[in-house]
Amino acid sequence: MPVTKYEKIKCAEVVSLDPAAAVKSLARQLHQDEIAGVIFFCSSKYDPHTLAAEFRDRFDCSVVGCTTAGEIGTHYQEDGIVAVSFSKRDFSFHPHLISSMADFNAEDAFKMADKIHGELEFSENFNPDEMFAMVLLDGLSVMEEPVTAYINAAIKGVPLIGGSAGDSLEFKETRVFAHGKFHTGAGVFIMIESRLPFKTFKLQHFEPSEDDLVITEADPTTRTVSEINGVPAAEEYANILGLEIRELTPQVFARYPVMLEIGDAWYVRSIQKVNPDGSLTFFCAIDNGLVLTVARGVGFVESLENKIEELTAEFSSILCTLGCDCILRRLELLETDETAKTEKVLSRLNFVGFSTFGEQFNAIHVNQTLTGVVLGER
Repeated sequence: MPVTKYEKIKCAEVVSLDPAAAVKSLARQLHQDEIAGVIFFCSSKYDPHTLAAEFRDRFDCSVVGCTTAGEIGTHYQEDGIVAVSFSKRDFSFHPHLISSMADFNAEDAFKMADKIHGELEFSENFNPDEMFAMVLLDGLSVMEEPVTAYINAAIKGVPLIGGSAGDSLEFKETRVFAHGKFHTGAGVFIMIESRLPFKTFKLQHFEPSEDDLVITEADPTTRTVSEINGVPAAEEYANILGLEIRELTPQVFARYPVMLEIGDAWYVRSIQKVNPDGSLTFFCAIDNGLVLTVARGVGFVESLENKIEELTAEFSSILCTLGCDCILRRLELLETDETAKTEKVLSRLNFVGFSTFGEQFNAIHVNQTLTGVVLGER
């Protein structure tokens, strides 16, 4: 038999809606003698039962993943799968299925953390220098905020990144994969012990402007804002931008999200749609009384280049970057025709990721953001 060359991480991508052919190609590209685990991001167009069966047949290690609003490998692709396999020599995988995000609470998060703590292989305790965490959450659950906050509190400073599963832009059903099956209304948590250096990061290409908004009526459980500054929300938002309500499109929302200051950092809160009653639905929960600021773009490609310069300076080589990138960023690229330029920049990170319905970074659920983890050598 041929000897398999030892590689710490292997990346793969395929564009095919034939589940058998797609997973067969992935298995060939990801093959290692001993795999600690596989993470994949796939089109929502596959039949979930057929695709799950193919993954069960082809892999005998931990496999987790989710559906997407588009996959990202060497290119921004659709109708396929991107994936990463991690060697058992350098990584230890600890996946946990959150079967119902709606029922998940703080006690569940601490029980999950205690169980994983007892399974650690490379460390005796949670150590932010030796492990990182990833969450893949149902992107239509409207539960990302509490689930992310509960988990972050339970894992005691271990850095966390993640993304909300997508279904192109259908907004009908998003799925996560664990224990050999796809699940809805669910999430997957993965603690990954690493013997290799890594760094988590968050990137957004916006800064706050001088245009503030006060949320005067909102329902955070449905992420709906009815009033801004005491005026119907869509009317006031359009007025601040100098537009008519009929001109509020997904492209406008992508160019002019709002921002929230938490501590000394700014986080993006994006608008999903205008409702018939003049309210606005957001991609994140918005509370009454919040003071938000209209965001101002500072250059998509330039901000990415600056972040990559910062990240590459910390590693002698980058083996892979797992990334969760908001679908609104992808839409902006399509509108500005900067996709090819961005693909070239991302290639320096050996990027594997997906377009999301929301992103997670430590305790916070965000939008219009790229969150990720770089794995490499120093």
